[in-house]
Amino acid sequence: MKLGFLPPMERGRSTSPDWVIRLAEMVEGLGVHSIFGVEHVVIAEDYEPLYPYSADGRMPAGPSTVIPDPLEWLSFVAARTSDLRLGTAVIIASQHSAAILAKRAATLDALSGGRFEMGVGLGWQREEYEAIGVPYRDRGRRLDENIEAMRALWRDAPATYHGKYVSFDRVHCDVKCAQPGGVPIVIGGSTDFAARRAGRLGDGFFPFVISPEDFAERVELIGKTAREHGRDPQQIELTAWPGSLDFERGFDLPFVRAYAQAGASRLVISGMESGSAELDDMRDLIRRYQDEILARL
Repeated sequence: MKLGFLPPMERGRSTSPDWVIRLAEMVEGLGVHSIFGVEHVVIAEDYEPLYPYSADGRMPAGPSTVIPDPLEWLSFVAARTSDLRLGTAVIIASQHSAAILAKRAATLDALSGGRFEMGVGLGWQREEYEAIGVPYRDRGRRLDENIEAMRALWRDAPATYHGKYVSFDRVHCDVKCAQPGGVPIVIGGSTDFAARRAGRLGDGFFPFVISPEDFAERVELIGKTAREHGRDPQQIELTAWPGSLDFERGFDLPFVRAYAQAGASRLVISGMESGSAELDDMRDLIRRYQDEILARL
């Protein structure tokens, strides 16, 4: 079982070079498999409450929350580590130019020696889409095309792609990914739509705020969809973050084991599950999780 780590997003820490270096070196030194960055380009002061993971539609963020650009942040982490996998959970790829995002991802993958995996999702904040200048409507179709177009740019030289929202003829993405076949793309989201997208297009699946029972149902749907599209479900890596459903059950072994039994091969913990953003507390959290959960699965 692999272990992923989601750092706290704390003002004064997440953009402090010294703190990020010490965090990255600590996490890698403890044998953690992967570290994640998240994305919100902007957060509206008065957003429509469409956040899908809370009863009131509000995201869990406060005055101390800061969300650095995930690719820039992971590039900094990559320069101070050698084995740690680098992931996004998630980048809102439907808000991006496919060509620009493909170039940035390929650059990070090349400079990290093939350690990058791109978790992608749709986002939920209308105001963020408006600020970026991308339509909120039909963002699912836009995400699908961006995934297909990026893979064409990583794979082909020259590359050609024609969709409703993305189109180019015989162009070169001159930076090549270190990983054969390009950067793995992990589908975020907890819905049936996300599971089907993972089955059709994903190299992995990483849902958020999902029960073990619902996770198992999504895994079945991924397998069914993959087979319908001539894909091998065993090639789609499954990630679960039990604590995102209930912070109080992160060390509930039967609860966590249910995700593993449903097919998860990587479990994620958040630094905030330690109760603080202090490095010593997060070190203790990781070690305890390794000893009390991973070693017993």
